[in-house]
Amino acid sequence: MTIAHVPIDDLPETFHVTTAEQLRAISSLARHRIMAVLRFEPATITQIAERVGLAKGSSSYHIRLLERAGLVKVVRTRKVRGVTERYYAMAARTIVLPDPGEGGPDVLMRHAVADLEAAPRDGERHVRMAHLRLTDEQFAELGARLAALADEYRELSDPSLPDASLVFALFHPARREKAEGDAK
Repeated sequence: MTIAHVPIDDLPETFHVTTAEQLRAISSLARHRIMAVLRFEPATITQIAERVGLAKGSSSYHIRLLERAGLVKVVRTRKVRGVTERYYAMAARTIVLPDPGEGGPDVLMRHAVADLEAAPRDGERHVRMAHLRLTDEQFAELGARLAALADEYRELSDPSLPDASLVFALFHPARREKAEGDAK
């Protein structure tokens, strides 16, 4: 599972979420949305609060938790009327979440569904679900093609343009055993 990209030259390519503290930090929908603001360019607490629709104090609280977990960091500062303004960015270009494990919550998909449900109803959307039957090779090829397509468009992203989210999930659903008495 992967969370977006920040074009800051000196950031590491990948950050792997490995601790319970990091997973708790990323599990919050508000903090997920803050990281979405930081995916393309650094921002101050004030800018984050305006973009996410939170009070500055709440944004500051969430940023401190993300910073303590190592998911965001200060990438530059500047003095404004005697106050140091901090610009935050994601800790790496790509944040990789652990697989949720059998029966565990899939944080990334939960956030994606919440973002989709919160998106303006009158906006353009492309939502589709397809049930497929594929060989192992076809499954692997489709996964690679989807990842490459997402990477291609991520590289084309321009921070001056409106946000767009792309989420895909390619998986083998759990097999449901037939209950006694079900038709064969």
